[in-house]
Amino acid sequence: MPVISFAPDTGVWLLRTPRTSYALRVDGTGAPCHLAWGPRLTLAEAEELATPPPPPASSFEGPPPVGEELPVDGGARFGVPSLQVRFADGTRAFEWLATGHHVHEPAPGAAELVLEFRDRHYPLEIALHYRVHDDSDVIERWTVLRNTGDDTVTLPRADSAAWTVPAREDHRLSHVTGQWSAETQLHRDRVPFGETTLTSRRGITSHHTNPWVMLDAGDATEDHGQVWSAALAWSGSWRITVQRSPDGRAGFTGGAGHDGAVLPLGPGEEFTTPRFAGLHSDGGFGATSRAWHAYTLAHVLPHADETRPVLYNSWEATAFDVDEPGQLKLAARAAALGVELYVMDDGWFGARRSERAGLGDWTPSPDRFPQGLTPLVREVHQLGMRFGLWVEPEMVNPDSDLYRAHPDWVLHFPHRARTELRNQLVLNFARRDVADWAYGWLTRLVGDNGIDFLKWDMNRAFSEAGWPDQPDGADRVGTAYVHHLYEIIDRLRADHPGLRIETCSGGGGRVDLGILSRTDQAWTSDNTDAADRMHIQHGYGQIYPARTMAAWVTDVPNQLTGRTVPLRFRFHVAMAGVLGIGGNLTRWSDDELTEGAALLAQYKRVRHLVQHGTLHRPRGPVDEGPAAVQYTAADRSEALLLVWRRTPRHGGPRLPLRLAGLDPTARYRDADSGSVHSAAVLTGYGLLPDLPHGDWASTAVHLVRVP
Repeated sequence: MPVISFAPDTGVWLLRTPRTSYALRVDGTGAPCHLAWGPRLTLAEAEELATPPPPPASSFEGPPPVGEELPVDGGARFGVPSLQVRFADGTRAFEWLATGHHVHEPAPGAAELVLEFRDRHYPLEIALHYRVHDDSDVIERWTVLRNTGDDTVTLPRADSAAWTVPAREDHRLSHVTGQWSAETQLHRDRVPFGETTLTSRRGITSHHTNPWVMLDAGDATEDHGQVWSAALAWSGSWRITVQRSPDGRAGFTGGAGHDGAVLPLGPGEEFTTPRFAGLHSDGGFGATSRAWHAYTLAHVLPHADETRPVLYNSWEATAFDVDEPGQLKLAARAAALGVELYVMDDGWFGARRSERAGLGDWTPSPDRFPQGLTPLVREVHQLGMRFGLWVEPEMVNPDSDLYRAHPDWVLHFPHRARTELRNQLVLNFARRDVADWAYGWLTRLVGDNGIDFLKWDMNRAFSEAGWPDQPDGADRVGTAYVHHLYEIIDRLRADHPGLRIETCSGGGGRVDLGILSRTDQAWTSDNTDAADRMHIQHGYGQIYPARTMAAWVTDVPNQLTGRTVPLRFRFHVAMAGVLGIGGNLTRWSDDELTEGAALLAQYKRVRHLVQHGTLHRPRGPVDEGPAAVQYTAADRSEALLLVWRRTPRHGGPRLPLRLAGLDPTARYRDADSGSVHSAAVLTGYGLLPDLPHGDWASTAVHLVRVP
């Protein structure tokens, strides 16, 4: 059966993924209506769902508030609109008229349906896009709007897609919240009746929430139950609204922008929304996460097949006290430890001696690097490591040569104060001249110095997000900024194919499928405390794979929390992602250096499982007893179990950890102890990990299938 099929008599479209189906039709009014999203159906079975909806329960009601593929303002619709339009004569309603459709193959292994519409009277065309892949249950959706008239059309809301889930007695919402240094805190809450909006108005994805949602009927677990989820590929302000109606229906709509912002669409202009990808799984939250991870590796990340190196970052060792001799000393220590990528953080350029000055002046400080960066980069390469550099291209200090020369380059409004956060202002990347300037110095910096890696930071939210030189500038700046950001990174990577980039925004303030399609990993949080990181990483991994999750081992007492935990525990927590070292190695004792080198070598032996394997969560960090994650090779020949116990409770139950994803007929040998376990026992009855006595106990169990 084709991946995308059509029944002309009923107007039903059916999209089939390896394990799910999605069905819709264009109804008699010309509106695209949702039929099904869930278990596999045949086209004939999908047609059974195309019966006309029952009449409203009363004359006071219009159509159901959820159920359209892209709900619009207009008619007796009173639910959340995905599309709001204001035409030049003041008309705000939109009326659908179907004009065509086509199915094509955009790439091998992919199929795409495009449904084309226009307004019945006004010159606005809409195309709804649906893309499926042979190897994924994720369905990508986006919308293209085109103004074919002579007057500007204004879009107060232009979402990418609306998703409808089947009616249930109850609905539960999974999402993350947080703040700087406490990102991705997972919540699972009953969906209230009405509307629940998750949003960022900050110009970035934000630390405070992340653009994805999961819905279930309240009965899903880690291993069982139906879950409907979606994630938005956008790195600016965004909004997702979840709606639950009294008749048992629920759904969500999402896209770029936020309340109060409008998008002008001039004559002949076209706007393509970011992708809002959706996924149904019947294997609970664990299977949902694994499906998102596989999709991200296969269809989002630019170099997913590569194994990320162990890096060292200088920030917590030096802060702004950066010079060539100090960096050379740290680099030598890092290389001896086994580090593969050395990253020099903030403080290397201009008059940068604190966060108060220098941003925007991207040339090496002559008193700290008399011969530029070349000698340091050359020495790092000779030590057998790649060289990386911290940059913050989107920011400027008022105390900088750049700002003194171009005060008009920042986001601002006339006759309004320019609010500083962290003594910084935001450069207006929506401007072509600013974007070209940023691209120019970045490509020269990378090319002239042999830079292998950039830590691309962005340390503050938008304020006074105006663009005085451009008509409707304040309305256009949000989308144009992100598009130019993407363009700069794309051009930079095209110039330097070997360059790898880490997305950072004061920690995890800009992590989403849009930025991950252009970068290689994400700085998860500025909080490196191992105990806090367990929760941060748990929430991060609900959607994003460990291959993208940078995690550091830093010094104790932790700079943020003051907590002291053993080096072994810090390493084992950081091993759950892309391992990095961030401590001051010049102060590590010989014993710490020896233990650190051994743990780093252990990570190298198993990182192929962490970065390329499949994730199972035997026990989350909110449960009593040890928390654990498991990574398993695709061929089930190996598995890694990382276990952490913060504080034992005397008399508490010793609960075994039940593994998953193993070859059910195989036996597995513990690579360290040599003990052999059958998969049937490990999965059916579990493993009691051998943890050291006392607080902050941890272990890494590497299991290898016995031939």
